[in-house]
Amino acid sequence: MAVVKYSEEHEWIRVEGDTGTIGITQYAQEQLGDVVFVDVPAAGRKVAKGESVAVVESVKAASDIYSPVSGEVVEANAALAESPGDVNLEPMGKGWFFKLTIADKSELDELMDEAGYATFLKSLG
Repeated sequence: MAVVKYSEEHEWIRVEGDTGTIGITQYAQEQLGDVVFVDVPAAGRKVAKGESVAVVESVKAASDIYSPVSGEVVEANAALAESPGDVNLEPMGKGWFFKLTIADKSELDELMDEAGYATFLKSLG
């Protein structure tokens, strides 16, 4: 069964075995507005927890997407080049950004579960 964790930067990671699929939350896409461009990392890139690994541009702003854990990118969502709006339509589904092999699963313990993320969002006012 997949486990989903959240970062304070509004990224989510769905963990299945040693692989994590990463994207942005519903809240993040709402803050961005209509997404018009996404730049995803190339497969084979090694990333550190907290490192900027992708960029999303909307009609309002450009924002960095940070990796919630360390690892190696194994797949990027190339479909976002043609359909960046998928990030708005299905941020937790087909709007995912990249998948990576998780280097250190203990880093997941520093992320929030769904209830913790909901509480965090309330604290933002």
